[in-house]
Amino acid sequence: MSTPSSIRAQDLHQRLEAGEALQLVDVREPMELELAKLNQPVVHLPLSASEQWIDSLREVLDPERDVVVLCHAGIRSWQFGCWLMEAQGFPRVWNLHGGIDAWSVEVDPTVPRY
Repeated sequence: MSTPSSIRAQDLHQRLEAGEALQLVDVREPMELELAKLNQPVVHLPLSASEQWIDSLREVLDPERDVVVLCHAGIRSWQFGCWLMEAQGFPRVWNLHGGIDAWSVEVDPTVPRY
């Protein structure tokens, strides 16, 4: 079974600052996204609305590029990352360890914690 690699918030921040073309995917609900979000372009694929985006997944995500998945604490994103690798064949998937909450603590304290 393939599982996503874990990436810490500080390491993700460094990769983004270096200009890496990462695909950031946020699987949280819309109200969570409004509470706290990265100051980066993010593909929003809420898990509860998968029937709305599943058929167009390969139109919004490139399987040839690295994908970093995030949620609130890193659990839902890890599950989505496993599915992305196993069921969809994406080879390079990362899970933001600790989710947006870790980003708030380790990288950007202006991102609200909830």
